[in-house]
Amino acid sequence: MNGTSDGGLAVPMAWLYAEYIADELLRTGRLIPVSTLEFRAGRDTLALTIYLSDAAGELSGIRVVSQLDEWLSLTAYGHPWRDWVQTRFLQLGEEAREAGEGGEGGGGEEPDLELARDAWAWLERTELFATNLDPEGHGHTDSPPGLDENARVWTPAWQLGLPLGHLAIHLF
Repeated sequence: MNGTSDGGLAVPMAWLYAEYIADELLRTGRLIPVSTLEFRAGRDTLALTIYLSDAAGELSGIRVVSQLDEWLSLTAYGHPWRDWVQTRFLQLGEEAREAGEGGEGGGGEEPDLELARDAWAWLERTELFATNLDPEGHGHTDSPPGLDENARVWTPAWQLGLPLGHLAIHLF
């Protein structure tokens, strides 16, 4: 159990810590106002990256700096981040089942994983009206290169949060 050793209430420390790190990275970068949905998209995307990349469950303050390069790689343009997230959720779900935490009689998932899944669900179902970050239109090469900041489209929150998180890591 996370956050307790006596069988009491489990505190989702790994998720809360990942969310705290993501929040601090975005605030430090001063990329976007904290009160916006865009900030939440960046924070949740970055928190998922941090939480899901911590395969050993040993995320600590000292290791944060050593993880920056990995997080940059995971959030880089062209990295199949969405596929990676889904794969990691499958792996963590399987590990939880093997450990007896989920499924029948297991009392459900650990709180960290449940909060991470909730964040992912929000990122997938929420769309934000933002600058078109894919002006080529997924492989169409008939449009001129470059980014027209006035061209706005409805974008899944994670697709907007990913470059925000990546840039926040760079600025740190």
